[in-house]
Amino acid sequence: MDQSARYANLDLKEEDLIKGGKHLLVAYKMKPKAGYGYLEVAAHLAAESSTGTNVEVSTTDDFTKGVDALVYYIDEATEDMRIAYPIDLFDRNMTDGRMMIVSLLTLIIGNNQGMGDVEHAKIHDFYVPERMIQLFDGPSKDISDMWRILGRPVKDGGYIAGTIIKPKLGLRPEPFAVAAYQFWLGGDFIKNDEPQGNQTFCPAKKVYPLVYDAMKRAQDETGQAKLFSANITADDHYEMLARADFILEAFGPDADKVAFLVDGYVGGPGMVTTARRQYPNQYLHYHRAGHGAVTSPSSKRGYTAFVLSKMSRLQGASGIHVGTMGYGKMEGENSDKNIAYMIERDEAQGPIYFQKWYGMKPTTPIISGGMNALRLPGFFENLGHGNVINTSGGGAYGHIDSPAAGAISLRQSYECWKSGADPIEFAKSHKEFARAFESFPGDADKIFPGWRQKLGAHK
Repeated sequence: MDQSARYANLDLKEEDLIKGGKHLLVAYKMKPKAGYGYLEVAAHLAAESSTGTNVEVSTTDDFTKGVDALVYYIDEATEDMRIAYPIDLFDRNMTDGRMMIVSLLTLIIGNNQGMGDVEHAKIHDFYVPERMIQLFDGPSKDISDMWRILGRPVKDGGYIAGTIIKPKLGLRPEPFAVAAYQFWLGGDFIKNDEPQGNQTFCPAKKVYPLVYDAMKRAQDETGQAKLFSANITADDHYEMLARADFILEAFGPDADKVAFLVDGYVGGPGMVTTARRQYPNQYLHYHRAGHGAVTSPSSKRGYTAFVLSKMSRLQGASGIHVGTMGYGKMEGENSDKNIAYMIERDEAQGPIYFQKWYGMKPTTPIISGGMNALRLPGFFENLGHGNVINTSGGGAYGHIDSPAAGAISLRQSYECWKSGADPIEFAKSHKEFARAFESFPGDADKIFPGWRQKLGAHK
């Protein structure tokens, strides 16, 4: 059934829709299956994700038609298809009238991904009007709160050197705490890796008090505050709260230095919102483990990593992993910096839409995945700043001298880039950074050819 007469209006102007402020706009890359017309399938997608069905029904009235989703732009050659969704379509909380990401996803990506006439449809961008932004939680804490704890300026406080306890699984409580202490002697921030939680060989009730003891000793020895991101991910709401409450109790007077890590993609929006609303005084660390199943450029369905990150800010994530923009081991490109810009700035240009955030707190880009001190200068140069959290696992624990030296090398890498110094020359007067060249010779050969002769190395 061709529904384009009702669910498409190509006379609508995008600028008018944005100015009106009553629609969520969504940009897809959509391709119909062979034998189907482009506008016909686009309209079917809009119908399925709003008021329509596959037949005419007797219960439709004039009001119902007023909240139809409408295709307002198509370009078959580029597979660019855009739909305007009236904001009244979206479900609202009974308790406080606010909006929810689950409703947004149910409409804009729900059944339309499985329709028989759609070859593929992937969301590349979406535009949120001011009224909708007012109705999402947004972050309660941001990177400025971490800078404050670390004794730094709350504006442009700079790079936070972090790590992930390695190996990601297999350490008992005592070695786990030792690994934390060793890094904290040189670095700022440690996070649980996403699978770490309450394994039988490393029970949470034993390991967290030991980690806090390591934090206190590192703080005493260095005179600097330290930060820890603890994984509270769980299927069950009450289990999640139990984990969080125990961790806060374990860290006691230093509980403000604890972030809560949530596997927000596999756990879903409900888990993120639970953490955001139950613990607004903690930094909410969104780990996106598993997202590549739908966001990978090789996937033609789902949504992009950009879209996932933008949604995380609406939900209230204080920080989200954004990859390494091609500088680490994960899939990504230099242009992924637009993800960081969208979540950290009050207004930014996305792939399709220019978005204003109207004062909503920013979400910190968290850089993770194969990074070390040698890769960071190029990363900072591409991004244009260093106001990020970087969690380098191998980049710290793989340093030839110690995890603390690895942490210091990461900090020195930032100082090198910020000062505009030549990395080879900088290394000559900064031992930990220099030893990173010997620690990661493969990267050194690729990024800084001739480094052995210039630094007098013998490997």
